[in-house]
Amino acid sequence: MSDADDARRRIAAVWRLEAARVIGCAARIVRDIGLAEDFAQDALVTALEVWPRSGIPDNPGAWLLTVTRRRALDHFRHTRMAASKASEVGVALDFQHQSADDAEREAADAALDDDVGDQQLRLIFTACHPILSPEARSALTLRVMGGLTTAEIARAYLKPEPTIAQRIVRAKRSLAAAGVPFELPHGCELR
Repeated sequence: MSDADDARRRIAAVWRLEAARVIGCAARIVRDIGLAEDFAQDALVTALEVWPRSGIPDNPGAWLLTVTRRRALDHFRHTRMAASKASEVGVALDFQHQSADDAEREAADAALDDDVGDQQLRLIFTACHPILSPEARSALTLRVMGGLTTAEIARAYLKPEPTIAQRIVRAKRSLAAAGVPFELPHGCELR
């Protein structure tokens, strides 16, 4: 087995352990499970590119969280820049941009400083939101919390892979369209 193969195997093991935590923290920042999963997977791709050359860091979970957080902040900046108008360019825009960056950075830092268990619990409640069908809830939970692939979930349910993939996509879209908050339910919501 080559060093690159060994590194990929170790990265896959780290990903299995850290995926739910990384996705949970990203979802807390961007409030969208689909986007959070995209940013977390971008971090995984970066790890696959960097770690075989430079070695796996001492705290790979923190490394993945940092890269994911940066992807989320880059997304916010890009979205803001794409939406801005040419007439708003100037000193006022620079001041507002800096203030917004600081606010986003502080919000992201606060979200990442929260107890990780709470992030994962929020992710579970979001993935199991009542607006989703029971089938969609279980498929989405297995995907984002269990780290299972679509093929693995399909085999477990004895369903075609495209059916499960569509369930997961529809669940993410439903949560995003409904603006489901990424937070723990309170009081009577727990019933």
